[in-house]
Amino acid sequence: MGAPPFNDSACRQRLQQGAMVIDMTLSEQQQQGLMQFLLLLVNWNKAFNLTAVRDPLEMVGRHLLDSLVLLPHLTSTSCLDMGTGAGLPGIPLAIMRPQTHFVLLDGNSKKIRFVRQVVMELGLKNVQPVHARVESYHPQSPFQTLLSRAFSALPKMLELTSELRGPETELLAMKGSVPSEEIAQLGPDYQCDIIPLQVPFDVGERCLVRIRQSVPVR
Repeated sequence: MGAPPFNDSACRQRLQQGAMVIDMTLSEQQQQGLMQFLLLLVNWNKAFNLTAVRDPLEMVGRHLLDSLVLLPHLTSTSCLDMGTGAGLPGIPLAIMRPQTHFVLLDGNSKKIRFVRQVVMELGLKNVQPVHARVESYHPQSPFQTLLSRAFSALPKMLELTSELRGPETELLAMKGSVPSEEIAQLGPDYQCDIIPLQVPFDVGERCLVRIRQSVPVR
């Protein structure tokens, strides 16, 4: 069986309901941008398997709202979305925060091709898609925030991003259940905060791990 058809009004209603649950106000322009992104994701997914989620209504919770719950915790003006895949969480966040610059990084050329198409069709001036692996990416200056959504274990993530971080950089890693074993491996040089996340219409445990350096880089 194929994926259910895209129903703009049903998806928009679910998005509005979810936004109310997380106490977030969406302008008409923001809603339109998110729906455009969702439609592109649904259409490209038929040929390129960008995500295992096929139902557009399910995508609203699993992809759009799951990205938007990060918004209150995003305070910087330069963000790197590591392993962005189909542009998640970077594209929804960029739609909501046009004043913040986002670099969307992924080693999969097919997925970055999709992200470039989204950026072009939505006219997102604050998004730069980059086709590269994290360990081979060398920006001119460190990012204020590193974002990850199902990217890697925390110790590996810190190892791979050593050249992308400055002393004030914070890492926001979305996880399912609290990754206690990963956190225990980080050592005293890092301060971790665990923030529970409630994602509307998405069953399962979600949390955000916020990591900052507790001592300057030697």
